[in-house]
Amino acid sequence: MSEQTLRWGVLGCAGIAMRSVIPGIARSRRGELLAVASRDVEKAKETASRFDVDRAYGSYEELLRDPDVDAVYIPLPNHLHKEWTIRAAEAGKHVLCEKPFAMDAAEAADMVAACARTGVVLAEAFMYRHHPRYEQIRELITADTIGALRGIHATFTFNSAGAKGNFRMDPAMGGGALYDIGVYPITVARLLLGREPEAATVHALFSPEHGGVDMMASGLLEFAGGTSLTFDCAMWAAYRNTLEVLGTDGRIEVPSAFVCEVDAPSVFYVTTNDGRREVQVPAVDQFALEIDDFAATVLDGAPQRFAPSDAVANMKVLDACLKSARTRARVVIEG
Repeated sequence: MSEQTLRWGVLGCAGIAMRSVIPGIARSRRGELLAVASRDVEKAKETASRFDVDRAYGSYEELLRDPDVDAVYIPLPNHLHKEWTIRAAEAGKHVLCEKPFAMDAAEAADMVAACARTGVVLAEAFMYRHHPRYEQIRELITADTIGALRGIHATFTFNSAGAKGNFRMDPAMGGGALYDIGVYPITVARLLLGREPEAATVHALFSPEHGGVDMMASGLLEFAGGTSLTFDCAMWAAYRNTLEVLGTDGRIEVPSAFVCEVDAPSVFYVTTNDGRREVQVPAVDQFALEIDDFAATVLDGAPQRFAPSDAVANMKVLDACLKSARTRARVVIEG
């Protein structure tokens, strides 16, 4: 007997949906794209045709009324995440919401509460966490392969400064580098350390040319025991996408920490007193893995790998980072 599949609708035709998530649904074992929606019906029809989908809606409300849609993926601008997550939950749809989860932790908590109240599954779309290499890295850390952890350094930078009409350049819509990609270093440190940071100090370049959003930010997150994350993120710098985990007896380096080629193995490096070795991980589509993990929770009742409460905790850290950047001060993160 074949496995049951989860039938998806996509709210919006954002680039991340077109490039990665919709192809990921197609490559997944248990996902099926049933419908797409856009406020521009012609755009919805064009997207539906491109991906061989029959149902194209000219409003998000229409898609939510489709009784055959089980779950929705929300790649809308950040300021719309709360509204459409809650509206989807009230329509009985499970929700995979793009990062950053919300505009702040209070919004995130409201989203989690709405989905709990309506009995739908809710997850934040951090695809990289579903890649098997991160479980391998966590196992190496747990086994003390590199000794006691001393620090993590992560980067995610690119140059999109010319795209001044993009919502990422609008502070009212949740624009800025911290919202867009700073969340990756934050989540990876929390994932690998297995605990929450105690304080944040962040310095940022707020650009008048780009609506006043932070086009680059460099930060320090303090964890208990003297361990820290140092990171930088940017939408106005050369491309980088790296992770280094430093221990007393070695280090782990991931040259492409958050982005992976679908058709090529990914690699990371482990350096200890015995030398440096390459670890090669077979090619996977981490977006497809994310879809299948979500389906397992909805269809099989499997525990979520990353509960919605994790998204709220991550937003608390992001709130502190943004406050620190704006005030030029160290901010304590309340538990």
